[in-house]
Amino acid sequence: MKTFYFVLLSLFLISCGNDDEPQIKDYREINDQEIQNYLEANNIEAQKSESGLYYIIEEEGTGAQPTAKSRVTVAYKGYFLNGNVFDRSNASGATFGLQQVIPGWTEGIPYFKEGGSGQLFIPSHLAYGSYNYNGIPGGSVLIFDIELLDIAN
Repeated sequence: MKTFYFVLLSLFLISCGNDDEPQIKDYREINDQEIQNYLEANNIEAQKSESGLYYIIEEEGTGAQPTAKSRVTVAYKGYFLNGNVFDRSNASGATFGLQQVIPGWTEGIPYFKEGGSGQLFIPSHLAYGSYNYNGIPGGSVLIFDIELLDIAN
């Protein structure tokens, strides 16, 4: 009888596996193609880093250049490839440490000097991955228009 209950319990636990857990998907190739298609369709040239981040420096800036450990103030607008805006700062910007943000910002903001501006095209593996986050669907490419206003190392 104990064996019967053990088998029954085992079958129950096996059937209660991780079916409800979200599937983790690697969007690197898909996102890279989506970014390339967007750039081509909009006649935009961008640099690509080894990590897969695309960036454009429109205005180099004349001030200091931050590091991945800097605290910065950035005015920004974040939107999807379809143009829908999901977040934006006011003109005076938002201040944060570059170790407290998505990896795409930690890597991308240091490409700019204080006073510089441009765009970051961030694939999902450098943002929120395959998980939904605050209205941002998993697997999304994020575009940010940014202006680096201040560095407070």
